[in-house]
Amino acid sequence: MTLQQTIAEYLKYTGQKGLDISAALIDCDGVLYDSMKLHTQAWVKLMKKNGIKCTRDEFYEMEGMTGSEIIKMKFKKGAGKNITDDEAHALYGVKTRYFRELGEAPVMPGAVRVLQTLKDADVERILVTGSQQDTLLERIENDFPNLFGEVKVTGHDVRKGKPNPEPYLKGMAKSNKKPSQCIVIENAPLGVQAAHAAGCFTIGVTTGPIPEKDLYKAGADLVYKNMDELAAALPSLLVALSLVKA
Repeated sequence: MTLQQTIAEYLKYTGQKGLDISAALIDCDGVLYDSMKLHTQAWVKLMKKNGIKCTRDEFYEMEGMTGSEIIKMKFKKGAGKNITDDEAHALYGVKTRYFRELGEAPVMPGAVRVLQTLKDADVERILVTGSQQDTLLERIENDFPNLFGEVKVTGHDVRKGKPNPEPYLKGMAKSNKKPSQCIVIENAPLGVQAAHAAGCFTIGVTTGPIPEKDLYKAGADLVYKNMDELAAALPSLLVALSLVKA
């Protein structure tokens, strides 16, 4: 399918009359940072410490949910235990400590170039992450100086994490944008599902073990092999999207 056909298909299934892209809603783990290897290790350690059997692959599939949602689901399924909000918060703190002990995750190759291209095109950059780690925002400011605006959505801002569209709907509401004005950059099926359900043109990147076909199945309009490939394609993609006016 050509790029023009992909855009036409998006307009058809969303019912949009055209596009006027002025914002990019951007996931964090697996998009800005090559961090999922560390997150999955920390999750497995937390679960095994609490007698819950699991594999790292499970947490790649759950990426995008808030930490509290993951904990409640896994403890219910794996131990038959209903976890309170306070217990989930405490357990998430332990998981966060395990994650930090593994060292800082590197910036994802290509991420800075993607953000700079969006900035140069006057496309607002909005962080949309399920993370509830307060130190994350500080690190983003240091690693991506002047590349994000004031609008951000984290796990603290939503009641329902991905695949519910709430995080992306909230990002659009905070920035006063409509779906026809937004693209989304995601690496996980649940995040892609959330973006698709929110009505945004959704770009997937296969930065982890989840294959391209799974991102398309989740609703991605386009999928790139990595952030470097997206960075190379982004200028022409933005031009193509800008040509589809209502």
